[in-house]
Amino acid sequence: MHHAFPCGTLPLDFVGTLRARRNAEPTEKLASPGLLDSWFVESGMLDTAPGADETDLDIALELREAVYALVTDRLAGRPLEPRPVAVLNRQAAGLPVTLRLGPGGTTRTGSAAQALASLAREAAGILGGDEADLLRECARPECTQVYLDRSRGHRREWCAMTTCGNRVKAAAYRARRHGDTG
Repeated sequence: MHHAFPCGTLPLDFVGTLRARRNAEPTEKLASPGLLDSWFVESGMLDTAPGADETDLDIALELREAVYALVTDRLAGRPLEPRPVAVLNRQAAGLPVTLRLGPGGTTRTGSAAQALASLAREAAGILGGDEADLLRECARPECTQVYLDRSRGHRREWCAMTTCGNRVKAAAYRARRHGDTG
């Protein structure tokens, strides 16, 4: 598996394909059309790789950055910037992934453009709906993953307890332990 899905919300997991955004050299998880294909399959959006090309990848990265810009606008309480809104709306207007019922259950098929359209529509629903108030960014300084805080009391701090939460708690424990021995 090449990709992680800590948020439980595909558009926000998609934003997280550029890891550690504030680092001098962030980690790009969509460095090739093949990695974009694998993201679509691993996320469950599509059952088979759509055969993305460089143009699809460019569009995907533009959409990802537009969604991130809009999320940061929401987090900061700023009005949404027009350019990212236009990018999101242009992609959301595309055809969705095809869902078919068959003897073996459902199948999800489509092109990279269709998968991006589905992501854009879901992102628009989050950013323009009540869930926008639940948007958060991971509290671990090295992480820039965004997520919806659906926890009771809305006090979730990390994108995922198994990764960032454990790292923060382990570092705090080591710091306390080191302070006790000195």
